[in-house]
Amino acid sequence: MRIARFSIDGNVAFGAVEGDSPPGTTDGLVLDIIKGIPFADFELSGTKVPLSKVRLLPPVLPNKVVAFGRNYAEHAKELGNEVPDAPFAFFKPSTSVIGSGDEIAYPSFSQELHYEAELAVVIGRMCREVPRERVKDVILGYTCANDVTARDVQKREKQWARAKGFDTSCPLGPWVETDLDPGDLTIQCTVNGQQRQLGRTSQMIHSIEDLVVNISEAMTLLPGDVILTGTPEGVGPLNVGDEVAVTIEGIGTLTNKVIKRG
Repeated sequence: MRIARFSIDGNVAFGAVEGDSPPGTTDGLVLDIIKGIPFADFELSGTKVPLSKVRLLPPVLPNKVVAFGRNYAEHAKELGNEVPDAPFAFFKPSTSVIGSGDEIAYPSFSQELHYEAELAVVIGRMCREVPRERVKDVILGYTCANDVTARDVQKREKQWARAKGFDTSCPLGPWVETDLDPGDLTIQCTVNGQQRQLGRTSQMIHSIEDLVVNISEAMTLLPGDVILTGTPEGVGPLNVGDEVAVTIEGIGTLTNKVIKRG
């Protein structure tokens, strides 16, 4: 099931996305409004609205976004970094999250903004110290993410709080796909329609099970929390006016435009 979060007539709701559409469009897609929330038992209301008539919001509002760096060997190499022996985590605050169609504001303190296409894991239930064999039980589904990074700031400041945590640096969407095997999916990033990244989730160094086990050993994960699983090689610059799109097989396309920060 594809679960979207959206607003219509000033109201916010979740809905199940139904139908098929040509790539890059919402033609033919409708939302069956959910009674309740997707983190508990819910029913479909049968009330349907065209997706083209609503505004898509970030599919979840996470308490925290836990991101893992250097989880693809070729990406680590392209930036001159060693591959870490263990999962390497950092955080993006909830204020960094935006949805598909929202604008990425180029931070005033950076001169080198980069895209990073990633598969995002959405947690579906409160959990801690999750054993490997139970990881699938705590996952609601998967969505597309862009770990937008002020690369010059990341290099200069050594730690990544400002470089990866600024407002609008974590686009998520367009929806959560709950019925998906994430083991070998194509991840693609385009800028202004030109392909910049192309990889597969099977190239991850540490698996999704590894990442969930690693972070849940340290902290409680809450429903709606998001885990970013790393980016393949091919990261590069974004400029004001660019349109960046992250497409993941079996999920869909997350699209955002870069604007000058006001």
